[in-house]
Amino acid sequence: MASEQVIDAHHHVWDLAVRDQEWITGEELAPIRRTFTLAELEPEARASGVAATVLVQTVTVAEETPELLALADGSTLVAGVVGWTDLTAPDVADTLAALRALPGGGRLVGIRHQVQGEPDPEWLLRPGVLRGLRAVADAGLAYDLIVRPRQLPSAVRAAALLPGLTFVLDHAGKPPVARRTTHPWADGLRALAALPNTVCKLSGLVTEADPRSWSVEDLRPYAETVIDAFGPGRLMFGSDWPVCRLAAGYADVLSTSRELIGRLGDDEQRSVLAGTARRVYRLSEPGP
Repeated sequence: MASEQVIDAHHHVWDLAVRDQEWITGEELAPIRRTFTLAELEPEARASGVAATVLVQTVTVAEETPELLALADGSTLVAGVVGWTDLTAPDVADTLAALRALPGGGRLVGIRHQVQGEPDPEWLLRPGVLRGLRAVADAGLAYDLIVRPRQLPSAVRAAALLPGLTFVLDHAGKPPVARRTTHPWADGLRALAALPNTVCKLSGLVTEADPRSWSVEDLRPYAETVIDAFGPGRLMFGSDWPVCRLAAGYADVLSTSRELIGRLGDDEQRSVLAGTARRVYRLSEPGP
C-alpha cells in the first residue's frame, strides 16, 4: 500500500461562540454540537501522516469564508479553503476577487453551496446560479457539489453546460449505505463521472452507513462503484472531520479508506490519497 504523505481534501472547523451551526440538531448529531478547532484536528492529522488539508465551509454566511481564509493563512496544515458566496448575486465575480485579496485569499481553491438543503431539485440549473458558476470557473476555482442522489441529474446537466468548471462531488453523492441499496444513486453517479470535468471525494461514507455497526465490507460496494466510475485519477480522500466522529475517529476513517482502495496500484493509491487533490485544487505547501 502507498505510504507517502496524505492530503485530506475535506474537513471542517467551527466555533459555536462565533456563530451557531443550525444544521447540528437532534439526538443523532448531539456528539458534534460543540466547537471544533484546527488545534484539535492537527495532532490527529499529523499522527495519521496527513501533510496538508482542505478546509470546507459549513454555513451559508458570507462572514465565514474570510474567517476560514484567515485560519488557513496562519496554519501549517491547511493548504486550501472551499468557501461560500452567493452565486446568484449580481456582483459574484467582484466578491470572489475581493476574497482572493484577503489575508489567506491565495488559499481559496473552491466554492460550495448547500445544494442538498435546497427544496428545488434543479436549483443548480437556475439561470442566476449558472451565471454564478461561470464566475467561479472564470476565477480559476473549483465548485464542490454537496448533493443528495435525487439531485445528481441536475448536477450532471450543470456540469455538461459548464465544461470549463471542475465539479467536485463531495461524499460520493451521499449513497444510501444504511439502506443497503445503490438505486438510484449509482446511475446518477456514473452519469456524472462520464463527464471529464468532474471529480469525486471518497469521503463521508462512514456517516451514510449505520454509525453504530458499520464495517468496511458495508462500504465496499459503494467505494468500488466510485472507483470504477471515476478512476483513481479523479478521486480524492477526505476525512469529513469532525462529522466523521459520529461513526469513526480520524485514524479509523483514513485506515478504512486505505482498505477500500487497496486493490489499486501504488501510483493509483497515491493519486487518491494526495495527487488528485493537489492537482484539482492547485495546492501549494502551507506556510509557517
